[in-house]
Amino acid sequence: MLVNAVRASIRPAVLKASRPAALAAVRFSSSHAKEESYDEFNAKYTTFFEQVGDLFELQRGLNNCFAYDLVPSTSVIEAALRASRKVNDYATAVRILEGVKAKVENKGQYEAYLNDLKPVIEELDGAVHQASQPPPPSETLLDVEWLANTPGVETKEELYNL
Repeated sequence: MLVNAVRASIRPAVLKASRPAALAAVRFSSSHAKEESYDEFNAKYTTFFEQVGDLFELQRGLNNCFAYDLVPSTSVIEAALRASRKVNDYATAVRILEGVKAKVENKGQYEAYLNDLKPVIEELDGAVHQASQPPPPSETLLDVEWLANTPGVETKEELYNL
């Protein structure tokens, strides 16, 4: 009984003594990180995306880049779009633009990004379009059969307007 009473009186003192050391260890363990400027951040990720070799590296870099509490510059986004084209992954290119859309504060900023990136998007042969736009209908075997078997329809456009 006496042992339990002694333990109960010692426990709060031991806990109080150990708390500052634990907090100091956490504080000092994160203080070695160097502050990175916005220009250094952009240069680092632009270089990274220019050297990407495969899809895994590209997605890892995008995850790290978008984890920061800032919006990457257009040079970083341009390098990422070019990297997605290099690894031939359309879905990642769309996700890059969706990531920018989620990071910016308003629609006007997103449109400014798209305007700045418009030459790059056009240069990449239209590989990065708005995801909401459906692809134009293509001529399939079914279209040819419908054209041949539908009276009064002579062109594919007339077929789609039925």
